[in-house]
Amino acid sequence: MSSENVTESSPLGPELAIAGSLSDGADVLVIGLYSGEDGPTAVVGDGFVADDVVADLVAALTAVGAKGKADELTRIPAPTALSAGSVVAVGLGKADGVTAEKVRKAAGIAARSLTGVGTAATTLSAVDLGAAAEGFYLGAYTFSEFKAKSAPDDDAKPVGRVELLSTAKKADATLARSVAIAEAVATARNFVNTPPSHLYPAEFASRAQAIGKAAGLEVEILDDKALEQGGYGGIFGVGKGSSRLPRLVRLKYASAKSDAPLVALVGKGITFDTGGISIKPAASMENMTSDMAGAAAVIATVALAAKLGLDVNVTATVPMAENMPSDTAQRPGDVLTQYGGTTVEVINTDAEGRLILADAIVRACADDPAYLIDTATLTGAQMVALGTRTPGVMGTDEFRDRVARISQEVGENGWPMPLPDELRADLNSRVADLANVTNHRWGGMLSAGIFLKEFVPEGVAWAHVDIAGPAYNTGGPFGYISKGGTGVPVRTLIAVLEDVAANG
Repeated sequence: MSSENVTESSPLGPELAIAGSLSDGADVLVIGLYSGEDGPTAVVGDGFVADDVVADLVAALTAVGAKGKADELTRIPAPTALSAGSVVAVGLGKADGVTAEKVRKAAGIAARSLTGVGTAATTLSAVDLGAAAEGFYLGAYTFSEFKAKSAPDDDAKPVGRVELLSTAKKADATLARSVAIAEAVATARNFVNTPPSHLYPAEFASRAQAIGKAAGLEVEILDDKALEQGGYGGIFGVGKGSSRLPRLVRLKYASAKSDAPLVALVGKGITFDTGGISIKPAASMENMTSDMAGAAAVIATVALAAKLGLDVNVTATVPMAENMPSDTAQRPGDVLTQYGGTTVEVINTDAEGRLILADAIVRACADDPAYLIDTATLTGAQMVALGTRTPGVMGTDEFRDRVARISQEVGENGWPMPLPDELRADLNSRVADLANVTNHRWGGMLSAGIFLKEFVPEGVAWAHVDIAGPAYNTGGPFGYISKGGTGVPVRTLIAVLEDVAANG
């Protein structure tokens, strides 16, 4: 194998390259450490580092307290036999418990420690090339578009290049796929991290159109007038309270395979959520810039499906609105007519996401898809039930479980949740077909799913993914997750599409 057989570059992350040997150009060598009763074991791949050098590394790392525990990071000067200036060792835990997600997290932790480094090389890729590539790319992600007066100096810039040491077959194809996935996640993160002053419905639609055109997708945009005239009462009702009026974007990817199944994706695109007339408390309201994370994910995913050339047809139906209080805003007690004719009494204007999703679901299902996945930062109850890192997955039983299983396999950790029949009666309205919320606080995530279920036709395999917590990290960075937008659930969605393409 040549020392480098493929390089993948992207404007959103570091340059990643396959390397068949450790070059003289690496400033830092990143290795993994397994933990064990007799001390740590260095993960250096097959012949990338000489045995005597490995022994010196392990001795030096042990001397400074490295144990190889998961997420542990240790940096030491490199032995003189290595051309690199230093060695970063990141813990993987016990060797028999290492998974792709642990490698992905370790690579992300290492990437965040490499600020100011021009070129790093790593042996984590010898454990799992794809996971290492994704981890380094996403761990190095930063969003600095609006820091005009505090541009990072060279010592604070993310690592510029990572050489992934690997002798794996088809390494170039693995790297290309992993970079494409990581770039889609970063695209979703960028959308979420863009402030609502700069990402409002019309602008969001324009950016989605640009991504769609670049990916060769068919793009359709309905403006506020078309939405009102077309009977999209949920999207128009939520969006009419803002001076920046709503949009509906449709992105279509057609597979070259004539009998490919159709998967419909729907994502909530509330570019900012004040709660409307049922206004939210001021504390932490700024985090509602993330209320379009579901939309960001499905836009990035359908473009990724086209880039990967998957044997599945995909449509993304993306409602976009800003939920504001004003003299034109909808009121608690109003009744609106959703697309398709169902009437809904608006009890709480802060339960707006389900109103725009309902319109989008009905429109998406008019195409007769085999599968439907909607995703949204929908309920605070998701975080009460599952915390801030575990999406709730609801829907038709078999497909719900399939999506949750795949989500767990890729490390996004979706968890299957029920839609109890007894909660349906709590959505009855005195004056309309449905109320948009129940009159109690119990099972709020599930009630929202039950509301959406009313708009899914019989026979469509459906999954609803609530990402209220997982889509936006308000704390410090961890693993390959930065503060702010996380890009969840892009990796789940593309993995489900790949699974459908392979298995129907």
